[in-house]
Amino acid sequence: MVNYIWVAMTVIGIVFALINGNMEAVNKAVFDGAKEAVTLCIGLISVLVFWLGMMKIAEESGLLRKLTKFFRPLVKVLFPDVPANHPAMGYILSNMISNMFGLGNAATPLGIKAMEELKKLNGGKNEASRSMVTFLAINTASITIIPTTVIAIRINYHSASPTEIVVPTIIATILSAIGAVLIDRYFYYRRRRKG
Repeated sequence: MVNYIWVAMTVIGIVFALINGNMEAVNKAVFDGAKEAVTLCIGLISVLVFWLGMMKIAEESGLLRKLTKFFRPLVKVLFPDVPANHPAMGYILSNMISNMFGLGNAATPLGIKAMEELKKLNGGKNEASRSMVTFLAINTASITIIPTTVIAIRINYHSASPTEIVVPTIIATILSAIGAVLIDRYFYYRRRRKG
């Protein structure tokens, strides 16, 4: 569906550019945008490679295992329906830790695997389970300690202080995660009371 929307917007934009005689401006914007996208991607690659390397070092050194053990009690409270040693728990923890380090690209496959495992726990039903809804809410809010992608973008655009967003990011993501959990629990208990 989204593909149709993009195609429709593109066609409508080109038609209006032809009618108004602005095709030259559209062509310039297309090529400038493509050039800017490549420059931005190359700038992001360096930071993402660095942090993915740091995550690999953390994994090899056992730091990720320690972080997983540290967060396991909290995650068990958030996901009481998931058995402690189930693969979903490992994927959930890995996803949350990747998000904490601002590695959304690395966290996405882990989140997908977590959802697949949660769906198996839900008997393969197409309806989302309590744990799936909670995971989606927390993953969307994702507490971030080091917003690597945003820092990379700020460095790429020559920000005077690219890391000044770290503290506001931590505060904002902690508040959004708390809000997500509270809203999730509110609707869960409200539905349970009605049912």
